[in-house]
Amino acid sequence: MGNAQDKPPGSGGGGGRSPQATAGSGTRSRSGGSAEKPQTRRAPGKGAANGTQRENSPAGGQQEQGSPAVDTSYLDAPAGALPPHLARLKNAGNHLFKHGQFGEALEKYTQAIDGCAEAGIDSPEDLCILYSNRAACFLKDGNSTDCIQDCTKALELQPYSLKPLLRRAMAYESLERYKKAYVDYKTVLQIDTGVQAAHDRVHRITKMLIEQDGPEWRVNLPEIPSVPLSVQQQHRDKPISAEVAQARAARAAQEEANRKDAHFTLLKREGNDLVKKGHFQEALKKYSECVALKPDECALYTNRAICLLKLNHFEEARQDCDSALQLEPGNKKAFYRRALAYKGLQDYLSASSDLQEVLQLDPNVREAEEELEVVTSLLRQSLMDSTAHTPRV
Repeated sequence: MGNAQDKPPGSGGGGGRSPQATAGSGTRSRSGGSAEKPQTRRAPGKGAANGTQRENSPAGGQQEQGSPAVDTSYLDAPAGALPPHLARLKNAGNHLFKHGQFGEALEKYTQAIDGCAEAGIDSPEDLCILYSNRAACFLKDGNSTDCIQDCTKALELQPYSLKPLLRRAMAYESLERYKKAYVDYKTVLQIDTGVQAAHDRVHRITKMLIEQDGPEWRVNLPEIPSVPLSVQQQHRDKPISAEVAQARAARAAQEEANRKDAHFTLLKREGNDLVKKGHFQEALKKYSECVALKPDECALYTNRAICLLKLNHFEEARQDCDSALQLEPGNKKAFYRRALAYKGLQDYLSASSDLQEVLQLDPNVREAEEELEVVTSLLRQSLMDSTAHTPRV
């Protein structure tokens, strides 16, 4: 069973249904309107399409004979205290819901609810889940009125159940019944403060109610129930599903990534500001911290190379430019700053080669032209000095 959607659906009652939301309410149409009679199962041998025999699949679709076998083992998974035939209906509904087949899932949940009534099954927890799951189908299909009725029935069976509360809040919000939505969202947050959707929507609805009713907006609110501490503790102690655990882990990972991004941006900005002020040693530390966070960002190495050049750490500057060129082989700044590092290391031939590379990439870089003249002169002088000191044989 998937979680309720993040955005409330468009408003609308979806055609309505009978006032009672009890077990045995009959098979629903996709829109949640008037009841339909169950379809008669076709006899074997009938229902061939284009000469191909087809059979009904357990999840409500059709499967051609002779096609690869579909894994339906999920249908036999335990489902609380439900007997096997009703557990299969619930599991089929869950499978259909996960695959976006909300109308078909709704029918399976309805059959399971009706089956509980027919079998005299009195399991509040299982019935609560079935009503809550069917409410999710109504919500996905934009049928907010029936969603609210099913959620209310689920909460009568299991007071303070989280998912029915959240889904009912979303349905109220979609119908612009903001005060009731606010109460349900605040109740959800008493049970679990980690439901970010509830936080976001409480904030949004609060602004709307202030605009609508002014500073005294709280006076017109329905009473917000106080969730017993025992219920809160029971929810905290309840083992979380794999789906919820995965969602929480993904949210935590995203929050950590956002935190690192913010810290990285701050460090880089501080490094840039320090370079402008000529504080190269302090800037070097900032850029080094940035590299530890994002070692694949080319600009960090070329920026740090400036600091190293200013501090006469030519070999380290050359290494940083090498790293930058591994990430971006055509980076002009990296070639130019490596040329300055080679110049500081008195490797004028390599410096000349890098400066020529810069001018080949962009002939309009005047600094590279000027440095090339200087380096060429130094190279010529170096060769002359080398020749002068070479003993004649």
